[in-house]
Amino acid sequence: MLAALARTATRRPLTVISAWLLLIALGFGVGTGVFGRLSDSVAEVSSTESDRAAERLAELDPTGESISAVVEGPVARADVERAVADVRGIPGVAEVPDPYTTPGLAAENGRALLIPVTLDNGLSDDATSDAVNAAADRIRTIDADQVAVSGGPLLGEQMGERAQKDVVQAELISMPVVLLLLLVIFGGLRAAGMPLVIAVTGVGGAFAALFAFSLVTDVSVYAIQITTMLGLGLAVDYALLMVVRFREERASTEDIAEAVHRTVARAGRTVLFSGVTVAVSLAGLLVFPNTFLRSMGLAVAAVVVVDMLAALTLLPALLARFGGKITASRKPREGREQGVESPPAGQVFARIARFSAARPMVVTVAVVAGLAVLALPALGMKVAVGDARSLPSDTQARQLYDAMGEHYPTGTGIDPVNVLIAQDADPALADRFSALPGVAASATRTLPDGTTVLSLTPTGTVDGAAATGIVEKVREIRADEPVEVTGTAARLVDFRTMLADNAPWAAAIVLLGIFALLFAFTGSVLIPLRTILTTLLSLGAALGIVTWVFQDGHLAGWLGAEGLGELSITAPPLIIAIAFGLAMDYELFILARMRESWLDSGDAREAVVVGVQRSGRVVTCAALLLAVVFAAFMTGGFSPILQIGLGLTMAILIDATVVRMFLVPATMTLLGDRAWWAPSPLRRVHARYGLKEDPAELAPAAAATR
Repeated sequence: MLAALARTATRRPLTVISAWLLLIALGFGVGTGVFGRLSDSVAEVSSTESDRAAERLAELDPTGESISAVVEGPVARADVERAVADVRGIPGVAEVPDPYTTPGLAAENGRALLIPVTLDNGLSDDATSDAVNAAADRIRTIDADQVAVSGGPLLGEQMGERAQKDVVQAELISMPVVLLLLLVIFGGLRAAGMPLVIAVTGVGGAFAALFAFSLVTDVSVYAIQITTMLGLGLAVDYALLMVVRFREERASTEDIAEAVHRTVARAGRTVLFSGVTVAVSLAGLLVFPNTFLRSMGLAVAAVVVVDMLAALTLLPALLARFGGKITASRKPREGREQGVESPPAGQVFARIARFSAARPMVVTVAVVAGLAVLALPALGMKVAVGDARSLPSDTQARQLYDAMGEHYPTGTGIDPVNVLIAQDADPALADRFSALPGVAASATRTLPDGTTVLSLTPTGTVDGAAATGIVEKVREIRADEPVEVTGTAARLVDFRTMLADNAPWAAAIVLLGIFALLFAFTGSVLIPLRTILTTLLSLGAALGIVTWVFQDGHLAGWLGAEGLGELSITAPPLIIAIAFGLAMDYELFILARMRESWLDSGDAREAVVVGVQRSGRVVTCAALLLAVVFAAFMTGGFSPILQIGLGLTMAILIDATVVRMFLVPATMTLLGDRAWWAPSPLRRVHARYGLKEDPAELAPAAAATR
């Protein structure tokens, strides 16, 4: 397969390049339409009690969605009343109470007015959007110190706009820095520019994939930053590996086509396995019956595949067409790293590997203990849906939240726990539920079918311990009575249950898939086990750091955030899935070189040193470039993205330095020749089905191409 890709790229490079240019144009043209189709909903789990009750409430409740506005500062009453009257006349608006005569809407300090706008039930998406935007635009014309409008369907629109702004800002920051680093690494603009071309392709592919998914399912606002982040980072990673290998092969042959064939055969094999491994790591998200997790898994996997295909087809075509002017690496000598301009770098990594190999038990114990300490905060990790505190202070939603907290009593505007009590239920239940600990206020209304809706406003946050405690207590007290619970807190409780029920299956699928791929790559059964264990260590350390910063509040201010007492419900599953796959990238980079040396020499200990020596600089540079990309996305100030960005950055840096440079050589040395062992039946399976393409086998094909 790799040989066929190499032949196509070298025989018809302009055709391949033109096809990819068309895809890029579609991605940045049609694909950017996804920004108007994003959803802010993440915690819904289909077929759960909270989901069924929410659907029933939406069908029976005569009122529809709502938005809210807070007007702060001195304001003319006539100006407000004219705005309220105009909003009432907008098609699709059901109710706008008078903020001066309705109890609770005028702040007691006299410095703010709350204007809730309720829409008709059953409006189409377009009608809802038109009504919401028209109402928001009219309210914002009120002459006051500050007018903040958000909530309901407007929140998703505002978050989509923020996501687009953050993506553009991150690209403007990361691209010049990445280019500068690539220039330092390669010492030439042509070689440095090729990874950026693949990176742009990855971003275009991300937009195209997300737009395609938005046509059949919801796409989260988080998907834009995360897929773009990975599209940029992985594209640079894969292109860096391929270009470094191409320069190395150029030192052995003057024939460009043959150098491309050898590059695809060796480095391409690593890229292929890496891309498939990352995709398999994300396959665990498909197990969860949650639209957000499933769509994220599919979207990110699609972007990984786009990056992988671009590295295996577009980049070889670019090298075949323009690679003749890329300078070859100096031929390696003893103690010198292949494919790299700076000889001392190879010596440094060789010394690190020899240090670890000389005292493997000491290094293993020290590294494992250090990573375990970093992972300790993760044992107390809590997750929540979150509120507007996770947004930057310049967003309308955050300004509305802050204004409500400053001018109104605690609990005002908090999404209540809604309890649906059927007509034939025990009438005393409503009083028992209202008297539960953590209930700050309660209200009832009756739906057209006779169902009573009891709205319990919790103390604390919308999804804090008090709110989730109310949900659990109501479900405990109701016994067999026809009572259902919904609302943000109920969705969080169901989401946590869903995670706990499905996590073992997701883990089993991912771990078995990774084991099978690593066995196919190495022909060993012990290396996959060692790789999985060491990767889990770096992943635990990264989660511990994220928990320490964003949940406990240590150093969060340095990142423009604050300690929220919990992590975003989206962060841990995405960090685990993505970081696990990314860690395999660097493992495969190193294992590929170790395996080449072991097959050549048969010396397992020396193969460890040579593998780290020849791949160390590539792994370090790739991790640095990926960290730059992730760090650029952390400038937006949106807490869930900050959490994911920090988690992935820490996982990559820890894995590419401490784990791959110290722990891998130490553990491989402890295993010795046994590292490459497999039972006889599995050896035969690998000999028959394992992917291995030797450059010597490709020489005739290269000659035929020439």
